[in-house]
Amino acid sequence: MRTFNIFLAVLLFAWFAAGFVPIAAAQQDPTGTREVPSRVIPVPDTVSPQMQAVIARPFDPSFNLVPQTTAEWKARAEKVAAATVARLPKLREALGVSVQPATMAGVKIFIVAPKSIAPQNRDRVLMHLHGGVRVFGFGESGTREAILMAGFSGFKVISVDYRMPPDFPFPAALDDAVAVYRAILQTTGAKNVGIFGTSAGGSLTITTLMRAKIEGLPMPGAIAPGTPTVDLTKTGDTLFTNAMVDNFLGTQDGFIRSTALLYANGRDLKDPLLSPIYGDVQGFPPTIVTSGTRDLYLSNSVRMHRKLRAAGVEAVLQIWEGQSHAQYMSDITAPEVKEYHNEIARFFDLHLGR
Repeated sequence: MRTFNIFLAVLLFAWFAAGFVPIAAAQQDPTGTREVPSRVIPVPDTVSPQMQAVIARPFDPSFNLVPQTTAEWKARAEKVAAATVARLPKLREALGVSVQPATMAGVKIFIVAPKSIAPQNRDRVLMHLHGGVRVFGFGESGTREAILMAGFSGFKVISVDYRMPPDFPFPAALDDAVAVYRAILQTTGAKNVGIFGTSAGGSLTITTLMRAKIEGLPMPGAIAPGTPTVDLTKTGDTLFTNAMVDNFLGTQDGFIRSTALLYANGRDLKDPLLSPIYGDVQGFPPTIVTSGTRDLYLSNSVRMHRKLRAAGVEAVLQIWEGQSHAQYMSDITAPEVKEYHNEIARFFDLHLGR
């Protein structure tokens, strides 16, 4: 038997030396890259019927079309804005919210307020930075998330109508956000201010704090970046595992990458003020980060949460079942949407000054 084993070992060595590799070994990529077979992903029955309908929506392939000229970029942004603004009166009425345009520090803003503000919130304010892949959400169209937060949470909200590409690339949006924050601090104590936003607005929330630190401004009481796009490079597991599983964003390739390059305007995408995952978050206030299990940017949220925790920041990560990008604010009749806003309101109530 020993003679046989020695013979087998010699034979296997000879096979490998001659380039004969076993089939199982030949099918494994040395980099560890995994090829996943085509599969069908059912709509989960673990969410509300309203959210099931949102999750079941097909991906709109027109979303990934890339404008080729400045005029085309503007036309697309205007089309999205018009469709959003048309739905806002009904939303404001349903949630009992008023919206008034104004300016602060030379920046256009909207003051978004519920019909009544609870006594404990009268000296508090939330600053809102809208999302929209860095190119959508100008003017009144950027107030939808602020309306939801004011209506569900009972906080007064200042929504910043920051400048955007193609006319105003980086750092225009960041300049406007910091200017408004500085102005708010003239009338409201920093600990009484909360900052929130989703997607590009979530990332801008974090970079606003980075710039505030650089300029010596005090930190706000708490922040709530939702599914923040904290890394504009194609880095992070779910950019691959959730590609085309996310029925809102689809993939980071194509349109989304084009908006990142348009916004960066030639700067390195790993610049911390573009991709804050590469920046310093020491001294940040309590933070609640939100994402969903199908979110293309789930990894952004996970990585940002871990970075905050490693820096000693009090940070909470909440992940919603079945949801793609930002679907926690999709349908106001879905109980998950109300629950999300209640979670954020509780977090602000816990950490903001009174």
